[in-house]
Amino acid sequence: MQKITFTNTNGLSVELGGAPFLLSKIEGLGDVEADIQTQKAPYQDGSTHIQSLLTERFIPIEVTILGTNRNDISAKRELLSSVFNPKVKGVLKYENDRVTRWIDAVSEHVPTYPSGLDNRTNRFQKVIIDLICPSPFWTTEEQVDQLVIWQGGLEFPLELPTTFAEQSESKSKILINEGHVETPIRIAFEGPATAPIRVENVTTGEFMEVNQDLSEGELLEINTAFGQKKVEKVSSVGVRSNAFHFVSLDSTFFQLGVGNNLIDYSTGQEYESAGVTIAWRNRYLSV
Repeated sequence: MQKITFTNTNGLSVELGGAPFLLSKIEGLGDVEADIQTQKAPYQDGSTHIQSLLTERFIPIEVTILGTNRNDISAKRELLSSVFNPKVKGVLKYENDRVTRWIDAVSEHVPTYPSGLDNRTNRFQKVIIDLICPSPFWTTEEQVDQLVIWQGGLEFPLELPTTFAEQSESKSKILINEGHVETPIRIAFEGPATAPIRVENVTTGEFMEVNQDLSEGELLEINTAFGQKKVEKVSSVGVRSNAFHFVSLDSTFFQLGVGNNLIDYSTGQEYESAGVTIAWRNRYLSV
């Protein structure tokens, strides 16, 4: 069984699946067109592929409202119109027996309520909803990992001398992107740390380097998502300041490639072992 839940940025939400909002049809779960970009040289047979860019995802939905009377149907129509308000963005959650995925979406129009006895009575009303998703990727819940490796640990049965966990000298860790395409990351680097602060994707050779010291309790936050790129320093009392101008010119707002990514970090002092947290969402082309 499949169901969807749409929650808009005003906090209004509705679940479409079983009564009273039967999910009659949903499309666009996989089909997204690609803009294939190529170039052609004189006398070349065919062309050379440059890259492929996905277009927006369109998700048409058909729903049947079940009600007890005309007033009940009218109230449920009003609810759907307020949730699928085209002036308000939202998040669509899709669930079936195998997966749960999320995607950002906005309604292309106020829900359509067709007339005629085949489409509406005092007990039911058919509804047409068309969503557009600017980013075509379905995502999972956010994955969070730390670039801190603990070794050793308490051994059972308890024996003396007892071994407790301690932080490894290694500052590298493999992060796994299980999605279909590369995905942006959010990095949180905890102070104290001496400049330059550097996080590298050893697998690809790309890195982010910020020439900024961090004191105890301070935080450096980096977001590598397209259209959301940022580098901010957060003070111990939560005051944020732009640190974009401290980024090395050789830096890349890198993403996690599909599969294994060996991530490493360093600071200006080798003995420092800061806390580094990386968060990302696996991105999929279909559900």
